[in-house]
Amino acid sequence: MPEARTRRRGTELEKAILEAAWAELNDAGYARFTIEAVATRAGTSKPVIYRRWANRAELVLAAWGNQAPMRQPSADTGELRGDLIVLFTKIARRVDGMMNEMIAGVMTEAFHHPEVAGLLRDRLRNAPFGNVVETVVQRAVDRGEHPPVAMTRLAGLLPLTLIRNEALVHSGDPIADEVIAALVDEIYLPLLRGLARD
Repeated sequence: MPEARTRRRGTELEKAILEAAWAELNDAGYARFTIEAVATRAGTSKPVIYRRWANRAELVLAAWGNQAPMRQPSADTGELRGDLIVLFTKIARRVDGMMNEMIAGVMTEAFHHPEVAGLLRDRLRNAPFGNVVETVVQRAVDRGEHPPVAMTRLAGLLPLTLIRNEALVHSGDPIADEVIAALVDEIYLPLLRGLARD
């Protein structure tokens, strides 16, 4: 069925390439990640991939964006702290392991290629993650558990930033549950109290 695969177009083909790229990252790691291996896995060709992404860093960022977005809040635990623990844990599990190598590899390429640096900045700056956090906080406000919060863009992205930082510090080891709880209790909940509107 290679013939059937070559007929894929547009969104269907792009989705197949991004999923193949993510699988290749997990199996081979960033250092051994190649466009050729992704093309083979996706049942397409290198020129097809290069028409969409100029280099492997661009493809990796696109695959990351395809897998990593968290546009929906996690299940409602009935209290803000519980919701935040679940959310921080979900982020941590996505970042564990291979993600550190991937980020390090992309950062290295970003250092040598300004266009990759720009893509990385845009990816981090425009992550839709803040809306997820806002929804979690709003649930607590609706329950009467927390006063309304003047959520800023940086406050919305902070859980992701905190987890990324811990992942780099822990060098590939899973982030412990007690560290996640400390991030919520010692940093994020006090921040939300500080942002509460009178």
